[in-house]
Amino acid sequence: MSELTIEDQYAAELKQSDIDHHTPTAGAMTNHILSNLMVEYVKLNQVKWYVKGANSFGLRTEYDRLIALNTRNFADLADLLLDEAQKPSSTTAELTKYSMLEENGAFKYNDADTMVTATITDFDTENLFVDRAIKLAEKEERPALAAWLVGYRGSNNRNIRQLQAFLGNEARTGLDEEDDDDED
Repeated sequence: MSELTIEDQYAAELKQSDIDHHTPTAGAMTNHILSNLMVEYVKLNQVKWYVKGANSFGLRTEYDRLIALNTRNFADLADLLLDEAQKPSSTTAELTKYSMLEENGAFKYNDADTMVTATITDFDTENLFVDRAIKLAEKEERPALAAWLVGYRGSNNRNIRQLQAFLGNEARTGLDEEDDDDED
């Protein structure tokens, strides 16, 4: 039996990844979370670098904390995927492909409230993937993965509440509101 080349091994990994993303597994869904963390890292830095106004000093300090937490979560989650015999995305192209967060270079010209609101929305979007990954991890009997994801969900909830407080809002303001068109 001949050994696979490096290129063949990577091609097989990409093929399996495609299969896993079309029939979601806990690993595939968690890879989306990893990808979201990578894009979120860039977006958090964008806010830190460009935020202006009376609250910019405090927001820069808060965003330093969020960036450090994001970096730690990215590394921990990649290690956890490896622990679970999964292959975390390992190139910028792969991470970008699987992220559901969007970037915009013009975003840096927004006011502080708009920037903070966007961060809140990103954390809430990330939670959609976290909730699905938790269910898949429980179904696949991956308790360590499920436990980490539950803790990460709680951390996102805390970050949402604290950023909402900066805006003068309750934790879920604007995030759980139903569409008025549905109430006919």
